Amino acid sequence: MVTDSGIKGAGSLISRLGSDEQMSTSSSEEAWIEVIQKMDLVYADLVRYQVELEEKNSALEEAQRFIESVQAAMTDVLIVCDIQGRIQQANTALERITGRSEKELLNHSFKALFVESSQYLVDGFADKIRSETVYDCEVNLISADGTPTPLAMNCSSRYDHNGRLVGMVLIGRPVGELRRAYEELHATHKELKQAQEQLVHSEKMASLGRLVAGVAHELNNPISFVFGNMHALKRYGERITRYLDVIHKDVEGEEREALRKQLKIDHILSDIGSLIDGTLEGAERVSDIVMDLRRFSGNQQEDIQPFLLAPVVTTAVDWVVKAARRKPDVSVEIPGDLQAVGIKGLVHQILVNLVQNAIDVMEQMEEPRLAIRGWQDWDRVRIEVRDFGPGIPKADLMRVFDPFFTTKDVGKGTGLGLYISYGLANDQGGSLVASNHPEGGAMFTLTLKATG
Repeated sequence: MVTDSGIKGAGSLISRLGSDEQMSTSSSEEAWIEVIQKMDLVYADLVRYQVELEEKNSALEEAQRFIESVQAAMTDVLIVCDIQGRIQQANTALERITGRSEKELLNHSFKALFVESSQYLVDGFADKIRSETVYDCEVNLISADGTPTPLAMNCSSRYDHNGRLVGMVLIGRPVGELRRAYEELHATHKELKQAQEQLVHSEKMASLGRLVAGVAHELNNPISFVFGNMHALKRYGERITRYLDVIHKDVEGEEREALRKQLKIDHILSDIGSLIDGTLEGAERVSDIVMDLRRFSGNQQEDIQPFLLAPVVTTAVDWVVKAARRKPDVSVEIPGDLQAVGIKGLVHQILVNLVQNAIDVMEQMEEPRLAIRGWQDWDRVRIEVRDFGPGIPKADLMRVFDPFFTTKDVGKGTGLGLYISYGLANDQGGSLVASNHPEGGAMFTLTLKATG
C-alpha cells in the first residue's frame, strides 16, 4: 500500500533527477560554445597569418624582381661564388661578355672565366678575402669570341646570417671603356692647353701691335745718338789722320801747332770720350729694348727669380703711354730697391695689359690720370694700378677676369687681356684682384712673392 508520504518521496526524487539532467544539458552547451569560440579564434589567426604570408611573399617576389632588374641593368660584371669559388649567381653583363647563360655557369669555378695570364691573380682571391677586400685588380675575362676583355675587379667577402664566411662577391668594370674615356679626356685637355697657349701668344701679339708706334719712337732716340756720334767720329777720324800724316812728315813745330789748332785736335781729344760713351749707351739701350721685345713676344719660359720691380714698371708704362693717342698724367711710386720674386717677362706683360686697359677706359676723358704705386707687405709685394675713370660696375666686378668679357666696342678688344693677366699672376704664385677705389676709378692690385 502506497501511502501519501511515499508518493511525496517519489515525486521529490523525480524532481531532483529532472533538475540534474537539466543542469547537465546546460553545461554541455556552454562547453560546445566555448569550443566553437576557440575554433573561431584559431581560424581567424590562420586567416590573418595567411594574409600576412601572402603579403610577405608578394613583397619578396617584388624585391626579387627589383634585384633582377638592377642586375640586368648593370654594366659591371657581377659574380657570386661560394667559398670554393663555384658560381652561384651571375648577371646579364657577364652573360653578354662570355656568351654563356647563368644556367650554364652555375656550379662551375669562376677561375675558368679568366685567361691564363690572370690565373695567378684570381687564385689568390679566396685567401685574400679572409683578411681584406681586393680593390681594382686588373684581370682579363675570356669573351665570347675568345679575346680577352680587361676588367678592374673588386672582390669582397660574403657572410650568412650567423656571420660565417660562405663565399665572395666579384664585381668587375670593363677597363676598355674607361681607357677610351681617359684617352679622350686627355686629348681634350691637351687641345685646351694648346688653345690656351695660342690665346696667350695671340694676346701678346695683339698687345705688341698696339705698342709698335711707341717702341719705334723709343728706338729712334738711341739710334739717333749712334748715327750722330758715328758721323762726328768719322769727321774726327779724318782730321786726326791728317794731323798724324803731318807729324810723320817732319813738319816744323810752328806749322804743326797751327795745323793742330786749325783741325781742333784738342777739342777732338776732349770730345771723343763722351762720343764713344754716348754711342755705347745708345747701343746698349737698343739692345735692352730688343731683349724686352723678344721677352714680351716670344714663347720662351723664364725661371722664377728675384728682380727689381721699378725698371719693369717704368718700361711697361713707357711702352703703353708712348703709343697712346691721348697721353695720361702718370705718377709712379715704386721704391728703387723694391724686389719681387717671379717671372720678369710675365710681370711686364701683366703691367702692360693693366696700363693699356686703364688708358682705354679713360680714352674719352679730357685729363686722364693714372697712379701706380708699389710696396712690400710682409712676405708679399703689391703693385696697385689705379685709373681715374668711371670705375667698374658692381655687376661686372665678378666677371672682369672671365675670358672674352669686355665692355669695349666690337673690334676694339678681345676680352682676353685681363683673363690672361689673371692666369699669368697665378702661374707664378701671385694673384690679381679688381676693385673700385673709394674716391673713384678702378683699381687692380697685383700681388707677388717678396724676396724675404
